[in-house]
Amino acid sequence: MLSNKVCVITGANSGIGYETAKALAALGMYVIMVCRNEEKAEEARIQIEIETANTSVEVVVCDFSIQHDIHVAARKIREKFDKIDILINNHGLIVSKREETIDGLEKTFAINHMGYFLFTKLLLDPIKAADSARIINVASTAHQRGSFNPTNIQLEKGFSPMKAYSNSKLFNILFTMELDEQLQGSGVTANCLHPGVIKSGFGREGSILFRLLFSLINPFKITSKQGALTTIYLATSREVEGVSGQYFVKRKKARPSLTARNMDYAKQLWEISENLIA
Repeated sequence: MLSNKVCVITGANSGIGYETAKALAALGMYVIMVCRNEEKAEEARIQIEIETANTSVEVVVCDFSIQHDIHVAARKIREKFDKIDILINNHGLIVSKREETIDGLEKTFAINHMGYFLFTKLLLDPIKAADSARIINVASTAHQRGSFNPTNIQLEKGFSPMKAYSNSKLFNILFTMELDEQLQGSGVTANCLHPGVIKSGFGREGSILFRLLFSLINPFKITSKQGALTTIYLATSREVEGVSGQYFVKRKKARPSLTARNMDYAKQLWEISENLIA
């Protein structure tokens, strides 16, 4: 039964996050949309309720570039729900230049990786309290261009928008692999995925060159609805019950890059991330 499950999904007001939230709401789940822009999130929530006739949809506001916000959002959710059946870390961005957050972290790293890492850690107790809970991290095939250098984890040297984004998607996979190790025996699974290249507003904060290059592949992009299919599959399918520590593409297991499969890197990244929690 899916109708009584609680699902938390980040970045749920647009793109594949919105389509995922709508699909899960249509199945009768209680959906918590964790979004940065309250106005856009409320508009999306209302639309989901209209289209699905599910009134069990709510918004929690969170700017994932600010660790204090992440703590506050997670606390609000924990106070209301003793159990969380599904956590989908979906938010992300690409920036046009290197800048640091209020916590002193490079913005791409802070949002795309530390946002996943900290939010998940803060929700682990209610996740572990659920029966057969699932954690799903939206990564990308861009991880193949990423690299792991613990002495330059936030690209103080050699920064480029695409390098920072590719690294963050690599970190999403490494985080998933180490999370799976730490969840052994808990009944919680952790998987990640590449959703495809989506026709959406993604990349609008990137450089002019990036936006131009991204537009050139428009004929090969898929819709947000199509891009959400693998996330929805990992959240709902009985076929992946008990499956954990895997990377999926088009609803099938795939092999990420050699770097993404390096468990030493995964453990190092976890330790570095722990030390960067405010």
